[in-house]
Amino acid sequence: MKGNSRMKKTFYITTPIYYPSNYLHVGHCYTTVAADVMARYKRLQGYDVFFLTGTDEHGEKIARKAAENGITPKEHVDKIIAWIKELWKRLNISYDKFIRTTDEYHEQAVSKIFQKLYDQGDIYKGSYEGLYCVSDEAYFTESQAVKRDGKFYCPTDDCGRELEKRTEEAYFLRLSKYADWLMKYFEEHPDFLEPRERVNEMVNNFLKPGLEDLAVSRTNLSWGIPVPFDSKHTIYVWIDALSNYITALGYNSSDDTLYKKFWPADAHLMAKEIVRFHSIIWPITLHMLGVPLPKKIYGHGWILFEGGKMAKSKGNVVDPNTLADRYGVDAIRYYLMREMTFGYDGHYTQEAFLKRLNADLANDLGNLWHRTMTVLNTFGCALPGYNAAACGEKENDLKHKALSLSGKVETALDAYRYTDALIAVWDLIGDANRYIDARAPWKLAKDETKRDELAAVLVTACETLRIVATVLSPFLIDTAKAMCSRMHYTPAWDDTKRWDVLPAGTVVDRGEPLFQRVDIAKELAIDGKTPEEPKKKEKAPQNNTAVTEGAITYDDFKKLEIIIAKVVAAERVEGSEKLIKMTLNIGKEERTVVGGLFPHYTPETLIGKKITYLANLAPRKLMGVTSQGMVLAASGEILSVLTPEKDMPEGTRVS
Repeated sequence: MKGNSRMKKTFYITTPIYYPSNYLHVGHCYTTVAADVMARYKRLQGYDVFFLTGTDEHGEKIARKAAENGITPKEHVDKIIAWIKELWKRLNISYDKFIRTTDEYHEQAVSKIFQKLYDQGDIYKGSYEGLYCVSDEAYFTESQAVKRDGKFYCPTDDCGRELEKRTEEAYFLRLSKYADWLMKYFEEHPDFLEPRERVNEMVNNFLKPGLEDLAVSRTNLSWGIPVPFDSKHTIYVWIDALSNYITALGYNSSDDTLYKKFWPADAHLMAKEIVRFHSIIWPITLHMLGVPLPKKIYGHGWILFEGGKMAKSKGNVVDPNTLADRYGVDAIRYYLMREMTFGYDGHYTQEAFLKRLNADLANDLGNLWHRTMTVLNTFGCALPGYNAAACGEKENDLKHKALSLSGKVETALDAYRYTDALIAVWDLIGDANRYIDARAPWKLAKDETKRDELAAVLVTACETLRIVATVLSPFLIDTAKAMCSRMHYTPAWDDTKRWDVLPAGTVVDRGEPLFQRVDIAKELAIDGKTPEEPKKKEKAPQNNTAVTEGAITYDDFKKLEIIIAKVVAAERVEGSEKLIKMTLNIGKEERTVVGGLFPHYTPETLIGKKITYLANLAPRKLMGVTSQGMVLAASGEILSVLTPEKDMPEGTRVS
């Protein structure tokens, strides 16, 4: 058939399939929301997207849990999965398919995969002896386990349970045969596994010490897929669960249309504790099958809560439904994507969550909408026509910033830097609020001679809000939808690079506030917490001639050369989770300095920033890089680089 239409570009993204031994918590939501944001962003750009999530339903832990409750394993998982699907619906997760490893098509495909690997000699029969963790469903050597009081315990951070010594016959996957191949693949594909620290972990902890063959069957487990040629054995998770990414697409089935269209996957997203399985076992299995590898595996960090990883086994989880009931779904999605730098650990506190809700959502975004729409009432809530000649420097400056926003967001999201994308949006929201303050449209509305000027201000503000709503639509589903609906506008990514998209006469409904502020003290009291109070300043000594013990003299202070510097280049220090190498312009020359600013700052957010710099500190080496001085920052639960309130020239002395 002839035609001018081009096939859409495809994009395939996955979450791990979750283990339904119990209900999910906010930590599970983190991965799923991140995948959903990416899927929605790509759809908005015109991609044909396939977004997969699901559940890993076999295994001994589920069988035991079901037995404790007097029900079958299938009855147990059916109940949990119904709850999970409702949770994803509530959180506006737009998955295209939900796979269950108990689905018949998946079980058939896994049997074929196991048979093929056995037939070609990549799976063989042997026996295994080791220390077994029922919770993690994994074996550990004595050197890997934690030994205490003559007993061995699981070494994983969120388990710690006592291990059982087991010996059993098993089928093994020949991982050792392909270790060199995988090492070379990592070297030739530096973007395959991110962030880079994960590659170092896999190479140093598993590949260099020597990759051992892996048991991929169990004899003491009936709740699973039988080995097709040996019914005494059940196929284990490494073949069963990991294969979901291709079986969901119809791999090796009578209808493999989706597989041909979407594989290889563009990205597998997951938490860092399962990166080993996805970056070692899964690539080698695919290589054995002659299947192309996914383009990217991204292992994000943990959500830390009250000193440790959020985990069901620790009982320190945050229920997403409770948060949604009290504060709305968009507040959850925003906090997860804004507060945690994807790829690295982040802290969850209820107080930080509420502060984000009040400051970013209710104050910044909510007030920008409310103030603009309130003044629009002057024109009967209809967007006025305006004369471009009435636009001054402030209008043109905000227009330029608004039209450049989507480019910044594209750069960030294409690199899975969700936080940077939202920082760029809120920078524009801040600029727009300052613009409203400076132009004071409520004053212009009182002067009939300023109608053209007022119209230009309102159009500039509304067009900025339109672009903000469009760019936020993958993140804040309900809020962006409400904003666009009230403006009678259907979001389109290409429109973020255009101006004057909203026609004159468009009636905009101000509606209810986008977000309600909350009383943080009252909300924390519900959870039995109290807000942190700033420490009171102690009174200075009455004796002006006395010097406090440990204090420095004014002459000592004068020795410190603290100056204003501009960051002209920045990059992560390889092998470090926190260090960033910066090149500073200090007026008369450039200096190199290293600071532990990540994940509070990324290199991209530092470039162009004016900072305060201690220039005459003796140089020292950090991770092999010589640091010439120190970037000054305030630190506590968060970290903030000290910047001048006004734009000061590089080299200006701070005194």
